[in-house]
Amino acid sequence: MKLLVTGHLGYLGVEMTSRLLAAGHEVVGLDVDYFADCDFVAPPDDVPNLRTDLRDVEPAELEGFDAVIHLAALSNDPLSDLNPDLTYDINLHASVRLATAAKQAGVPRFLFSSSCSLYGAGGGELLDENAAFNPVTPYGESKVRVEQALSKLADDAFTPVYLRNATAFGASRRLRADIVVNNLVGHAVTTGKVLLQSDGTPWRPLVHVFDISHAFEQALVAPRDAVHDEAFNVGRTGENYRIRDIANQVAEVVPGCEVAFAEGASADARDYQVDFSKIEAQLPGYVPEWTLRRGIEQLYDAYSGAGLTWEAFDGWHYHRLRTIQRRLQLHELDDGLRWT
Repeated sequence: MKLLVTGHLGYLGVEMTSRLLAAGHEVVGLDVDYFADCDFVAPPDDVPNLRTDLRDVEPAELEGFDAVIHLAALSNDPLSDLNPDLTYDINLHASVRLATAAKQAGVPRFLFSSSCSLYGAGGGELLDENAAFNPVTPYGESKVRVEQALSKLADDAFTPVYLRNATAFGASRRLRADIVVNNLVGHAVTTGKVLLQSDGTPWRPLVHVFDISHAFEQALVAPRDAVHDEAFNVGRTGENYRIRDIANQVAEVVPGCEVAFAEGASADARDYQVDFSKIEAQLPGYVPEWTLRRGIEQLYDAYSGAGLTWEAFDGWHYHRLRTIQRRLQLHELDDGLRWT
């Protein structure tokens, strides 16, 4: 299949691209590469890149593709809070525009990288795909509104699929240090402390970046009737954890470290547990392989093997908000997050 992968140079995209290439697909990327010079250990795969701003894509550029895998977004809550209007411009309006252009170009399948963060504050129950939306950030709200808009585009010729990823973790060639498991392991390896930014009580559903890639690969080739206009929570049953339990597992894996709380650590409004039984039962071929423990061990080996230091881990390269702020300060990006 000929695939367009937006955000193919991001944390998830670089690893998904490799998996799709290995499966024999032809991959073309679309990414303005905000995180150039942010490689961890090795560079991304070299695939053709349209290098078009997501906000400017025209139907003619999408002709001939068998599917669009849409990953590109301002991709975490602090970054979306930097400028909520830009979050809606890029994550919401540009995403709907892309899907509309794909439909006009005759692309039959559109996989949208949604998020379990659209459930927001979950109230303690396991949330399935029919649970009420309760986003607590512009990032989460944008995911809700894109799903709703894409559903209106669904018809006999256009199949949107909504893959609601749990909180991602795991090593990537475009590493992110600003997501919880990666962050806790990095602190442990480079400082000897598993540093909690909250009081440790909130729940998070977790999924390894490789299992997310696997889910998209299966949704890509699944029979239309199995995925048409369907939402799937992407993760693994049993992989819901309190933050403090994640910290304790990190402390068990990383030698000589201790659990500690950051100054001012408090409760976090993002607190939810997710039910993954639908994807496990209804998406053909979906067999996730990664557990939290195995992922922590992978990250420990990757960080240690790279000789990662605290200065590098805490620098701008692996933190999405810091990278964008640096590029703004250097006037590499304008206020609309376009390259100057």
